[in-house]
Amino acid sequence: MIAPPRVRLVIEDGLDDGLEASWDPCLAALERVFRRLGAGVTESETRSGVVGCPRCGRRNRVPALGTGVPVCGNCRHVLPWIAAARDDDFAAVAQRATLPVLVNLWAPWCGLSWLARPVVEGLALRRPGELKLVEVDVVAAPEETRRLGVRAVPTLLVLRDGEVLARRYGVAPSDELRDWVDATLR
Repeated sequence: MIAPPRVRLVIEDGLDDGLEASWDPCLAALERVFRRLGAGVTESETRSGVVGCPRCGRRNRVPALGTGVPVCGNCRHVLPWIAAARDDDFAAVAQRATLPVLVNLWAPWCGLSWLARPVVEGLALRRPGELKLVEVDVVAAPEETRRLGVRAVPTLLVLRDGEVLARRYGVAPSDELRDWVDATLR
């Protein structure tokens, strides 16, 4: 089978943006558009996660930042909200959220953190529209970890309006974790 030849295309639009050429004209145009858009948009505003809709199964991109409740673009059903945060955007992602926030502080080198993640994410997936899960890698967010006084991983925090309501260390079964969150949010 012979592969089609790759053609280099130079777009002459008068812009000196460092993009010499691309073999795909559509890709070259998209690169220029995203570079222009990216100039005024911070990285935390563009970060998002992909969540499947519990009703129709369609995959939806859910931004880390936002107010209200995320809904499916296809069937308008409420979606679970799972986001990641670092030092530079923790306040915007977790502390200014309109929903109660469950913060999972974990470390990539910690085996207990890897055991706790499916349990914590399962809780968030079963409570769309009621709870926002924010996962914080303690290695990537040392300042926020220090500010929150984290002494062990995994650590779970429940926040409402930026205030820490409860703190829990270690791994727990899903029923116990659900009861803990329910008791905290009452």
